[in-house]
Amino acid sequence: MIVEAAPAKLNLALHVRARRADGYHELETLFAFVADGDVVTIDPTGAPGLTLTGPFAAGLSGEGDNLVLRAERLFRARVVDGRPMAILLDKRLPVASGIGGGSADAAATLRALARLEGVAIDDPRLFGCAEALGSDVPACLLGKTALGRGRGELLLPLDGLAALPALLINPGVAVSTAAVFARWDGIDRGPIGQGDPLAAALAGRNDLEPPALALAPVIAEILALLAAQPGVRLARMSGSGATCFALFDTADQRAAAAARVRAAHPWWCLETVLAGQPGVPCRDQAAA
Repeated sequence: MIVEAAPAKLNLALHVRARRADGYHELETLFAFVADGDVVTIDPTGAPGLTLTGPFAAGLSGEGDNLVLRAERLFRARVVDGRPMAILLDKRLPVASGIGGGSADAAATLRALARLEGVAIDDPRLFGCAEALGSDVPACLLGKTALGRGRGELLLPLDGLAALPALLINPGVAVSTAAVFARWDGIDRGPIGQGDPLAAALAGRNDLEPPALALAPVIAEILALLAAQPGVRLARMSGSGATCFALFDTADQRAAAAARVRAAHPWWCLETVLAGQPGVPCRDQAAA
């Protein structure tokens, strides 16, 4: 069996630059990943199909065709033909939460199938599959800190981001990505700065926070609570929400903050750390 991690993605900063004629938005975003997330397992000997387990499996139980199955079909169509496999998705991340759960699952499926079929992780066909599956899937396939442009699929890998302790909080409110983008005010507030990723993130913003707050006011409560915790380096909403995160100086400060949150609220909390995994070469601005 092939077991592949699907780490949660964070947008340390997310700048919306313009609406595009194709219906998407032109973005600049700083992608980072944590050490925890969903897990995809492929069993070549099992009955074909997708089995869901984990604390958030029920959130996907009504989907007849999710990104994991679409990733498998696309891999078979574009990379290596073969019969469908038995796939187990251990769904540990909240659904529709701004941390790339579905995109990370699709990317993990592509990596697992590549391992199973002896396809190199740097095979450009994998990135082509990822781009066809969704805007965040290429970054999740890369799986490490990067600056994303375009829809987020034009990636420039970045070094220098420390393995900072991180706390993720989700209030159990699903926020529609389309609805959040539809409420963006259309104002270009400028690009993400260059240099050290954390410094660029601290100087940046998430342009989707105001529209997300209008749809889910509890996000403001989470952000205020996180920002008030001792040792916080950065507190921000990820993606289109509703998950928010804080980066801390020390693991003890993160643990103390998590204990305060759990004592006061029934929210989902994940204590983790910024991390990365081996990535694949990606299409950068010059090659786009």
